Amino acid sequence: MTTIAAQSQIVNLKSKIRAYWALIKPLQSGLLLATGLAGYMSARCPVFNMGTILQLSANLFLAIAGSTVLNMWWDRDIDAKMGRTEKRATSKGLVEENEVLRVGLILSVIGVGWAVAMDALYGLIVFAGLFFDVVVYSIWLKRRTAWSIVWGGISGAMPILAGRALGLGYIDWVGVTLAFGILFWIPTHTLTFSMKFAKDYEAACVPTFPSTYGLAITRATIAISSILAAASMIVAGYGIGMAWGFLRLLGVLSAGLLMLAVAITFKPSERVNFGLFKYASIYMLAAMILVVLEVI
Repeated sequence: MTTIAAQSQIVNLKSKIRAYWALIKPLQSGLLLATGLAGYMSARCPVFNMGTILQLSANLFLAIAGSTVLNMWWDRDIDAKMGRTEKRATSKGLVEENEVLRVGLILSVIGVGWAVAMDALYGLIVFAGLFFDVVVYSIWLKRRTAWSIVWGGISGAMPILAGRALGLGYIDWVGVTLAFGILFWIPTHTLTFSMKFAKDYEAACVPTFPSTYGLAITRATIAISSILAAASMIVAGYGIGMAWGFLRLLGVLSAGLLMLAVAITFKPSERVNFGLFKYASIYMLAAMILVVLEVI
């Protein structure tokens, strides 16, 4: 009986770990972590300083994961109304609500506290990202206005700014430009998503650009944000001192983003919309890889 009880506990623990792993959105969190690492590396810090890199990776991931879990906890009621999110552990009640809140808070406090212990400015920026994401974006604005995505974008821009600030010890124009690149990239990613799942957001009474301003203005916004994101990344690459070959490759990647943005504006289709949604993530990951390769 003891063995059976122990096996049951192991199975329950594994199930809970899988549930929480899904709640932190590992792909999204991983991409944000990659921007933070790229921001740090862009300061041309010694690559062999693995202690700092490992600490940054750990505390930034914990802070990002914590904020994501807190968002899942807060949005559990509207997630249950959307087909896209109704199977989340928080929506289906597979994890206890207060436990989710505790886990989110613990991850956030450890992540931010660790970041502050490393460097005050770096920790402050990490905290700002968490605050904008959970308090301003999710709790205050998400259910009130389609413009909440701007504050969500500011939150998403904080990891790369934090990483560069940690490497330099201060905030410079290159770090701010990199942050703007992320800020303008996020609408390209999220607005295509909101068009694809417009009925889900409508069912949950969450205002989006398509429901508030219509598809034409949403597509124009995507095109403009894509242009600004590409321009910001190229200018930041130049400011970093990126070699001409890497800068040219970044330009080619940016051209692909712009072509899809133009296509969704003048020849919109579900296929183009989905293609831009996927390419936006690939574009940003590739840009971060180029930043790191340039330093190495």
